[in-house]
Amino acid sequence: MRRVEVPAELIGGDVEEGYDRIADAFRRNFVERGEIGAACAVYRDGRKVVDLWGGYRDGESRMPWQPDTVVLVFSAAKGMASAAVAVAHSRGLFELDAPVASYWPEFADHGKERVTVRQLLAHQAGLAVLDEKVTLERLADPDSLGPVLASQRPAWQPGSRHGYHAVTLGWYQSELIRRVDPAGRRIGRFFAEEVAAPLDAEFHLGLPDTVEGRRLARIHAFKPAQMLLHLNKMPARMLLSFLNPVGVMSKAMRTLPDLLKEEVVNRRDVLGLEVPSVLGVGEPRGIARVYGSLATGGAELGMRPQTLHALEEAAEAPSGKLRDLVLHMDTSFSLGYVKPFPGFRFGTSSRAYGTPGGGGSFAMADPDTGIGYAYALNRLGFHTPVDPREQALRQALYDVLGGPSQHPWATR
Repeated sequence: MRRVEVPAELIGGDVEEGYDRIADAFRRNFVERGEIGAACAVYRDGRKVVDLWGGYRDGESRMPWQPDTVVLVFSAAKGMASAAVAVAHSRGLFELDAPVASYWPEFADHGKERVTVRQLLAHQAGLAVLDEKVTLERLADPDSLGPVLASQRPAWQPGSRHGYHAVTLGWYQSELIRRVDPAGRRIGRFFAEEVAAPLDAEFHLGLPDTVEGRRLARIHAFKPAQMLLHLNKMPARMLLSFLNPVGVMSKAMRTLPDLLKEEVVNRRDVLGLEVPSVLGVGEPRGIARVYGSLATGGAELGMRPQTLHALEEAAEAPSGKLRDLVLHMDTSFSLGYVKPFPGFRFGTSSRAYGTPGGGGSFAMADPDTGIGYAYALNRLGFHTPVDPREQALRQALYDVLGGPSQHPWATR
């Protein structure tokens, strides 16, 4: 989409004293980096210290972004789905090092009987691709998806390597939750009742009809071929794999190919489907609220210290190389989250965890500082894995905190 000029009076929200740098960086994104609409929120020690929003929720109709605007955050939704999984673990519903098949017997098909929950959540199970076609229509009947997931043959020996399960991870998480939850809830309902409700955080894994259409931000996307014009903004091998029809990344993204189309991701009926890895919609402050709770002990969620320690400890690497077989760069995953790695440094230390979303969104927990942080936008960018708009805000935050640089050590 062509550049949209955003008047200064459309930048709203507030920050606590001492956090003005974040507000300044937020405003600069509209002036210098072509932002259309966005929001940023920060909780520190359970208190909201930054709550900013601005621009247009729809750049075509020039409808302003409001305090209660909700936005699709793509893979940043993985962090909320993984929060639901963490709560379930804290309730003692499963053990991380137990085989997935001990809770879901059908999962053992095609040699997956020894795959542990920890390996599945760390993108090590080799299940980034589904051989059987999944359509948007089929997702309207989520019961039909379980057998497809269980029967999938791993693309590599589970535990030996890892590769980003871009679309599939949330479905596997949901089926696991359904199997261990005494009420048999899927992850969307489990998250709503056990995470969002206790925190009064608005975020949805499957947008309900009760959310008014006037609140929904329009996503301004790009066509995949346009990536060729931005070769310097993402790892070259990742881009080539995406454009290669037989590449693992291309196959992973084609699991639901329609989600790459702007006319599809802005459909209300599509946003109502439960695709927990990529179709999360909500207020960025709601995301920050969830991360803020986790970063400060999770008392509102009844989190056990053992679960919080598991979230914060260093990622358990696969037995083989650290090179991600889908993204074609070194990555680090643990319990559904991204952990800091050289090409994506965030937070204060390796205890931090979060998830980026396609196009530029990012949210995280930083237990060292008691920070829950979230940023989301509606004009998708090309940078991977770090968008300069988001990084500018996060760097401003850590300048205030006196923390480390948020710039990557290296990009590969």
